[in-house]
Amino acid sequence: MNILLVEDDDALADHLVSSLQESGHEASRAGDGEAGLLRAREMAFDVLIVDRMLPRLDGLSMISQLRSEGIQTPALILSALDQVDDRVTGLRAGGDDYLPKPYAYLELLARIEVLARRNENAGADTKLMVADLVLDRISHQAQRGGEKIVLQPREYRLLEYLMRNVDKLVTRSMLLENVWNLHFDPQTNVIDVHISRLRSKIDKGFDQPLLHTVRGRGYRLAAPDGSETA
Repeated sequence: MNILLVEDDDALADHLVSSLQESGHEASRAGDGEAGLLRAREMAFDVLIVDRMLPRLDGLSMISQLRSEGIQTPALILSALDQVDDRVTGLRAGGDDYLPKPYAYLELLARIEVLARRNENAGADTKLMVADLVLDRISHQAQRGGEKIVLQPREYRLLEYLMRNVDKLVTRSMLLENVWNLHFDPQTNVIDVHISRLRSKIDKGFDQPLLHTVRGRGYRLAAPDGSETA
């Protein structure tokens, strides 16, 4: 699963992200509600884990805003508030589950697995399409023209972000923040290397390239004229 944790406690967040990654999941973190809202809008996550008490924008308001925009990514609310009224308020705000603190990691893991399965069965927004390029967000598999494309985890996240922003200019800063979870430019060629690898996988052998470099500005994934996107 690709999981976003929205948590302002650095120590807790680092520990939970590491645990999720050790359990075989992709996990990244936003440190406040506004950052979490932005990340959840721009990338397709399988599950959100959201602390209720967050700076800048509280967790319930963040989830409520996502729901008002039609973004239905399953959300597990974490909170020290454990009264029935607190749980009801969280669920009515758009949360899909509510886990009081302190909690056992194995229970948290089981709950997000249930949410992910529920979302998979719902079948909403599980595939992204640009021309004959298809990305399945459930299996994390891609294909173009019916040919399977093998992607490494970072390549998958890069392609997913580009496909969710089809026909839009995507800058280096946007990629660093949303794919690498960095808020600064490390002044390396890491983006260029991954773009080059991704381009060779999705465009090599095809007459119409989809991934374009906008010199001095960034990159754009675009369907050839007359092709459809979804």
